[in-house]
Amino acid sequence: MAKQLVVDLYGCGHMINDPAAVQEIAHQAITYVGAQIVEECIHEFQPIGVTYFAVITTSHFSIHTWPEYGYAAVDVFSCSDTVAEGVAEILQKLFGAKTAKLTLVERNITGTPEA
Repeated sequence: MAKQLVVDLYGCGHMINDPAAVQEIAHQAITYVGAQIVEECIHEFQPIGVTYFAVITTSHFSIHTWPEYGYAAVDVFSCSDTVAEGVAEILQKLFGAKTAKLTLVERNITGTPEA
């Protein structure tokens, strides 16, 4: 099975509009989940907003920001059976977010329906 961790961060600090800060936060989070970066891309939107995407050794990691709402969306997709515990709390701290909502999606990669 593969897992996708979706983290919604609300009330984030000003760094969510800084590409270098978003990239540094991504690097720290990717290290925390025990993965390594294979390839990465970052884009700064005009007038505001940042998207970061990395192919990582366990699948992918992305961040999309809406500074006008103080909101950041983070996805961690992992082909590993485990997704690091506490990553939502780490992201909340790094982004200075007031609240975080975590959703875990279990992906059935075998193609056979589960009972």
